[in-house]
Amino acid sequence: MAKPATCTHISAIKIVEKPSRIVGCAQCRATGGEWVHLRMCHSCGEIACCDESPNQHARRHFEATHHPLMRTVERGEAWSWCFVDEVEFQVAPV
Repeated sequence: MAKPATCTHISAIKIVEKPSRIVGCAQCRATGGEWVHLRMCHSCGEIACCDESPNQHARRHFEATHHPLMRTVERGEAWSWCFVDEVEFQVAPV
């Protein structure tokens, strides 16, 4: 079955704006791990490391909570990702 060309989980977005201060992936910091890029869950706001990071905490967060959407919190980037539909999209500013 083909994946949809757009995200079918947009209604799950509760949090759009990233926090003013981000200190890193909390789980990596707690274990002394390292991360490459950071992502934020659109459902609960958890900040976690990306799939390129050794521990892939954003993906693990999705697998544990079934929160389908996350966004990048990297400077100069504004895209979001749906883990279920495997599609990138952008959320209009609020």
